[in-house]
Amino acid sequence: MKQLFLTSGVHAVAHDISKKVDLSKGNKLVFIDTAAEGEKGDKQWLKNDRKALVDAGFEVADYSITGKSKDELETYLPKFDYIYLSGGNTSYLLQQSQKSGFIPVIKDLVLKKGKTYIGTSAGSIIAGPVLPVYLLDDSEDIKLDDPKGYGFVNFTILPHWGSEDFKKMYLGKRLETVYKEDQVPLLLLTDNQYVHVRNDQVKIVDVNG
Repeated sequence: MKQLFLTSGVHAVAHDISKKVDLSKGNKLVFIDTAAEGEKGDKQWLKNDRKALVDAGFEVADYSITGKSKDELETYLPKFDYIYLSGGNTSYLLQQSQKSGFIPVIKDLVLKKGKTYIGTSAGSIIAGPVLPVYLLDDSEDIKLDDPKGYGFVNFTILPHWGSEDFKKMYLGKRLETVYKEDQVPLLLLTDNQYVHVRNDQVKIVDVNG
């Protein structure tokens, strides 16, 4: 069974996600923070997301795919029940996914081995078919072999909809992507919402409080 939870910020919805899974059958989660490596500052949001997952009952182990080989990923990651990809720089995350050989590994884990995928912001965007053009335009220093994402879903998440911190960004390049001729479907997601994917079923869940 393919199962994904795609979020804007897992800190606001982790407690609800934990109710949708059976942690008694396995609660080991690998917290892949590679996307955050491309961000500056104290990254309090990353700490908040990690704490929320721990508080929700997940046993969390920190990890980065940067500098890893495909063999290392194939050896280390299968022992986890949940594969979590943090927010941050989506283009950087895709670059490291390509360099390390992570893409075929994560596809095998989610589509064949039944591991649950949880993404936040960049980790949700990259689960779609292709990175939006506005991300590629803003990342000229990052060389990508291909703009394709992991392809778990046929739409692209645009996270943090309605957030004051992202208002300027949305009024600029993000909403321009709607008018691209080859644009895949876009799904605007607030920080209090997440997308639950079970096989071919897609449900938007709104979490209040």
